[in-house]
Amino acid sequence: MTLPLNPAFALTDPPPVMEARRWLVGVTHPANRPLINVSQAAPVESPPLGLRQALADAALNDPNAHLYGPVLGLPALREEIATQWSAAYGGAISPTQVAITQGCNQAFTAIMATLAGPGDEVILPTPWYFNHKMWLDMASVTTVPLDTGATLIPDAGAAAALITDRTRAIVLVSPNNPGGVEYPAATLTAFRDLARAHGLALIVDETYRDFDSRTGAPHDLFTDPDWAETFIHLYSFSKAYRLTGHRVGAVIASEARLAEVEKFLDTVAICPAQLGQIGALWGMRNLAQWVAGERDEILARRRAMTDGFAALAGWKLLGCGAYFAYVEHPFDMASDVLCKRLVTEASLLMLPGTMFQPEGSAAGKRQIRIAFANVDAAGIAEMFHRLAAFVP
Repeated sequence: MTLPLNPAFALTDPPPVMEARRWLVGVTHPANRPLINVSQAAPVESPPLGLRQALADAALNDPNAHLYGPVLGLPALREEIATQWSAAYGGAISPTQVAITQGCNQAFTAIMATLAGPGDEVILPTPWYFNHKMWLDMASVTTVPLDTGATLIPDAGAAAALITDRTRAIVLVSPNNPGGVEYPAATLTAFRDLARAHGLALIVDETYRDFDSRTGAPHDLFTDPDWAETFIHLYSFSKAYRLTGHRVGAVIASEARLAEVEKFLDTVAICPAQLGQIGALWGMRNLAQWVAGERDEILARRRAMTDGFAALAGWKLLGCGAYFAYVEHPFDMASDVLCKRLVTEASLLMLPGTMFQPEGSAAGKRQIRIAFANVDAAGIAEMFHRLAAFVP
C-alpha cells in the first residue's frame, strides 16, 4: 500500500542542484582533468578566522546560544540590520521591520505563505530562481512567467498585462539568480509603482547585493516614506560571510506583515539558530573591509568570464554578475542533454536552462547557468579550454 502524497508535491520538480549531483554518480574523471563544479552558488570555503573564533567563543561561553531565542530573531541583529541598511539605502528602517530567518529561502517561503494560497497567482520573471518556483508549486500557487527577453531585464509594462484579480505579488531578484544581471534602479521603481497601483506586494530578493558592481545604493525604494506598504526586501548572510551551513537570512517588511510571518516561523523552526545569528552580527560589525575584498575578487572573476565568452566561438553571454554567468550554447541539442555530456566528456558540472524556465521552453533548451564564485582565475581559464575543445 502506498501512503498518500500531497498532489502539489507530486507535481513539483526535484531540487535541481541535487539532481545535477546525481549525474556524477559512477563517473570517474581523469587525473589530468578533475571536475570543475560550477553548478551551485554557495561559498565552499570556511568563514574568516575571526568569525569562526566568535562562533567558538559563543558556543563555549554563552549559555543563551544554546537556547530558544525570539521567533523574529536576536534584537541586536535586527537593530544592526536596520541601522546599516538605513544608511546604505538612504531610507528609514526600524528594527521592528526586520525579521531573521533560517536562510533567504525561508525568508521567501515565510513571506509568500502570508501572501498567497491555493489558486492565487505570483509573477516570476524568467529565467527564475528554481526554489521560488518550487515553493509556489508546493503551495498550489500559480506561477505566472514574465519573459525577460534578450536583456534578462524584466519590463513593468509587460508585467502589467499579466496581472489578474488573483495576482498577489511580483518577485524580482537583483543581482539576478540565474541571469547575473543587475536591475537598473528605474526598473525597480517602475515595478514598485505597478505593484502599488494594483495593491500587490513587490518582493525583491537581494541575496547578492554585496557583489553588485555598482557603487552606492542599487535603488531608492527605501527612501519612500511609505515603502512598507508595498515593498518587501529579502537578504542572505550565506554569501557575504560564508555562513551557508548556519542558515541566516532576513526579511524587511511592515510590522503588520512580520506579525503574520511570525506565525509561520514559529511553527516551522520556532526561532533562527542562535550561533548563526551571533556570527552574522559579528560579521556585520567587523568584516566590512574583508567583504569588500571578497567583492573585488568576485568582480575580477566576472571580468574573466566576460572576456572568456567574448573569445569563445559560438557561445553567447546573456548576463553576467554576482556569482553567475548565463549563456546560450551553440549546439544542436537541449541544454539538459548537453550538461550531462559535459560531465562525462569535459568534467564540467553546470546547470541547464531547462531548470530555470517553464517546461518545454525553447529558450531554456539553449541556455546554461554557470556559477563561477568558487572557481579561481586558473579554473576559469581551464573551463574555457574545455568548452572550446568540446565536440558534440
